[in-house]
Amino acid sequence: MDGQQVVPDTVVEVGETFRSLLQEAKNLREEYVDDMSVSQAFAIVLERRPDLRMEGLAHKVLQWYICRLEGWFAADADKFSLHCIDEEELLVGGHGLMINGYAPVISALADGLDIRLDHRVNRIVRESGTVQVHTEDGKVFKADAAVITVPLGVLKAKLINFEPNLPEWKESAIRDLEMGNENKIALFFDNVFWPNVEFLGVVAPTSYGCSYFLNLHKATGHPVLVYMPSGSLADDIEKLPDEVAASFAVHQLRRILPDAKEPVRFLVSHWGTDINSLGSYSYDAVGKPQDLYTRIRKPVENLFFAGEATSDNFPGTAHGAFATGLMAAEDCRRYFNENFSNLAPFQPVMAMLRPNLYLPLQISRM
Repeated sequence: MDGQQVVPDTVVEVGETFRSLLQEAKNLREEYVDDMSVSQAFAIVLERRPDLRMEGLAHKVLQWYICRLEGWFAADADKFSLHCIDEEELLVGGHGLMINGYAPVISALADGLDIRLDHRVNRIVRESGTVQVHTEDGKVFKADAAVITVPLGVLKAKLINFEPNLPEWKESAIRDLEMGNENKIALFFDNVFWPNVEFLGVVAPTSYGCSYFLNLHKATGHPVLVYMPSGSLADDIEKLPDEVAASFAVHQLRRILPDAKEPVRFLVSHWGTDINSLGSYSYDAVGKPQDLYTRIRKPVENLFFAGEATSDNFPGTAHGAFATGLMAAEDCRRYFNENFSNLAPFQPVMAMLRPNLYLPLQISRM
């Protein structure tokens, strides 16, 4: 804070207090039937446990830990559910960074597939056991089934019109599950002037005022720091022009390193307003049912759903999205075995349109 490094022992001690605070908050679930936000639970615990209260610099470090927790859910602590805070399973091995981005992974998975870019879907019609996918430019793709993997924010905004409407149990789940926001401002510098650590953090009296930077140089060798605001702070920064947003990130950096240089260039994400996402990843809101991920994933006849917002165990993650894609594919295979066992080697839509033409089964993946 203001160029002064917090003593590492203080960071460790406050971290232990934060973990105790979080565990005590989770214990409240046995006492309170009704759900509450994590911030409300923290307030109750701190009222009961004066020994967990912090003042001065320690309080500000505690707010930084809460800021990191909010980044995990892409939402403020007064928004996400106490009952669902630990529903995600953690994989062993720690975090990994895709040094070259996801492009190599996507390229490998897409090998041999017919990928159509720049086809924005606005209607999906189910009719007589078939699916018609309509795009904004007037194209229509017909298939026997479709796998829907668009982000939850797109579904919530109803940018795709389903005909007939999705059942109410599905639509209510889409309404009730929330989409969070965490943005990234990548700052490119001529050279490295910061310590060789994974994260640089700014402590403050509130979690909203805290900040953290990911040090890409440690992993990639490039002189890049990535500022990562989440929740309401991410929403507020997203309202700013990119130049102003980058300047704000540099201002936060200079609270850590007063002599920080100006970046030579920058990149700013806009996940909350990007029409292709309308948010970063999902989280459970206070007081909502706990089966939302399951309901969103559940098929509707020959429509199958996948993506991080359909993963019970790994919401908000790339591996959660990938795993649900495999599950949707299996659900789709089972659907064909049950409904078209006599036509298993063929595609019913193509057979219906051209009875004398038999082609291998192909399923559109959206």
